[in-house]
Amino acid sequence: MHKIVRNTLRGALLAAVTLGVATLAPAQSPKLRIIAIGAHPDDCDEQFGGAAIKLARAGHRVKFLSVTNGDAGHQTIGGAALAKRRFLEAQESARRLGIAEYQVLDNHDGELLPTLEVRRQIIRAIREWKADIVLAPRPNDYHPDHRYTGVLVQDAAHLVIVPNVVTDTPALENNPIFLYYEDDFQKPAPFRPDVVVPIDDVYGQKVHALDAHVSQFYEWLPWTVHKLDSVPKDDKAREAWLAKGFHEDLTAAARKTLQEEIGNDAAAKIVDAESFELCEYGRRPTLTELRAMFPLN
Repeated sequence: MHKIVRNTLRGALLAAVTLGVATLAPAQSPKLRIIAIGAHPDDCDEQFGGAAIKLARAGHRVKFLSVTNGDAGHQTIGGAALAKRRFLEAQESARRLGIAEYQVLDNHDGELLPTLEVRRQIIRAIREWKADIVLAPRPNDYHPDHRYTGVLVQDAAHLVIVPNVVTDTPALENNPIFLYYEDDFQKPAPFRPDVVVPIDDVYGQKVHALDAHVSQFYEWLPWTVHKLDSVPKDDKAREAWLAKGFHEDLTAAARKTLQEEIGNDAAAKIVDAESFELCEYGRRPTLTELRAMFPLN
């Protein structure tokens, strides 16, 4: 009986929320509040930078949140000095992207765990931003910080509307939509591109924002794969090198979703795009409603 009552109540609540949002039909162009959450001060830029540019240009409020301060991600410097450098890089990236805010939490890089305290930090951030859409990594990834960021956001997904949890910050009235960034991990299940945003028209601007993360893209990450000597010294050549190396071909699944969104002919012309999967937690819009929230041209 408990399960029946619970599911009936849940269905009624979801219907009410959906109807409430449906009154803000796409034709009225409601302005959304979006928070993209990553483990480190460059993760959101990589996964969501292009879509963030287009959403911000359309008048939506976009915030990036790094759950750690990035104080371990370098081969020669670390600690407070690296954390400060990466914070400043993130702020410059935000300026180049045109987003509203880039917050960096003071948790150590490489030591993130899904604790109650960090969960509370995530809940506060989502509530304070009054988020309509929340993006985060899936909780299966090579890096423990990425995995636990995904777990933390999943753990916060329902609790952001529970008033008796984290009582110092008012609970949201409606549950946000939660989305995952794209990845290529196959277990326990491959990524599913529910919405794909073409970014050819802003790809250069996205790369210019990534270029702000000098410590990562021109020092640390090339060093980890023994390619540091291949990084150009000239600033313009370096950014061109980054643009070429960062490009990835669309997957067959992403191309299929693009065809559904914009038609075969238009989809065939797209070179770069960002893809997102709808999480089973949070509000579950239809694909038509979800796609209408994103700039698909």
